[in-house]
Amino acid sequence: MRIAIVTETYPPEINGVALTVHGFVANLARHGHELLVARPRQHQAPTVEPIAGVREVLVRGANLPRYEGLRFGLPARALLLREWREWRPDAAYVATEGPLGWSALRAARKLGVPCATGFHTRFDDFAAHYGLGYFRPMVFAWMRRFHNRAGATLVPTRELKDFLDGSGFDAVRLLPRGVDTGLFTPARRDPDLRRAWGLADDQLAVLYLGRIAPEKNLELAVRSFRAIERRLPGARFVWVGDGPALADLKRRHPDFIYCGMRRGDELARHFASADLFVFPSLTETFGNVTLEALASGVPPVAYDYGAAREYVRDGVHGRTIARDAEDAFVAAAVELALDPGQRARMRAAGIEAVAHLSPQRVAQELAALLGTLAPRRAA
Repeated sequence: MRIAIVTETYPPEINGVALTVHGFVANLARHGHELLVARPRQHQAPTVEPIAGVREVLVRGANLPRYEGLRFGLPARALLLREWREWRPDAAYVATEGPLGWSALRAARKLGVPCATGFHTRFDDFAAHYGLGYFRPMVFAWMRRFHNRAGATLVPTRELKDFLDGSGFDAVRLLPRGVDTGLFTPARRDPDLRRAWGLADDQLAVLYLGRIAPEKNLELAVRSFRAIERRLPGARFVWVGDGPALADLKRRHPDFIYCGMRRGDELARHFASADLFVFPSLTETFGNVTLEALASGVPPVAYDYGAAREYVRDGVHGRTIARDAEDAFVAAAVELALDPGQRARMRAAGIEAVAHLSPQRVAQELAALLGTLAPRRAA
């Protein structure tokens, strides 16, 4: 099958959308599909090997305002029409709602190419965290209009599907996410790394991993750790990631351990070397890091939505907390920090819970779903 993938974020950028789309591309290629990936040119040096048999079309891009390190693609309808006429895809998957994504939808309609979109990011939630809360309804309406131009909108959880079904979105389809259990595994736990963090074998490493930005509710992560630290003075808080809030966080909390961006084996080693994962974000569409924590044997404390609602049973695999119940979130983090026996039971249960979530299987489901779509021509 010939599949066109259009995305405005891709490695070397590190975020859930970039890594998810790259995983789709790698696994679709592994199953013998022909792929053309359209994405913006990037200034960073490549961090992943080119995927054999994948053709790339690079378009002009620009930096995303107030979101350092990310770019969006500029309109490229004419370029996509030219490329797709020469290399006609059987179907297209458009991962992002920016100008390049809109160009892809218009080109697909013009040529009658069946097309699905991916609902990866709640931009309406992001608006509130960057001083644009007034525009939330308009942002959501813009997203609905975008996705309803495609033959299907793919979402990772039943919760999100139900929400979009009730909010005027057409043809919402469920496509689960996968996690690489060969990469994220407790076997990568590294005593030397823990010693570098200043921890003995029986001391607690609390981990935050993700973008360090205002929309991630970081102050609750800090509050949770300080409550743990009062009971366990030898605990350390390890931060993996980068973002616009990092400099201020370092200034206010110089005692935390800041590891910067990590990729691949290094990322998995940092995950598996922790004991507890605190993830208080309320702006995730899914939250891939929750699956990575479970696969790594690190019990998560997260709010009850997205990946946590889909895969974490409260008290079995980790702790899930009702939205905005900050005191309950802190209390749950402290409870797990003080109970190594409970963490050990959760570690085993969490590994088992995600063992079936193969990225290869998800890619096969994506290809099968794209194969069912009918073209939607413009009037």
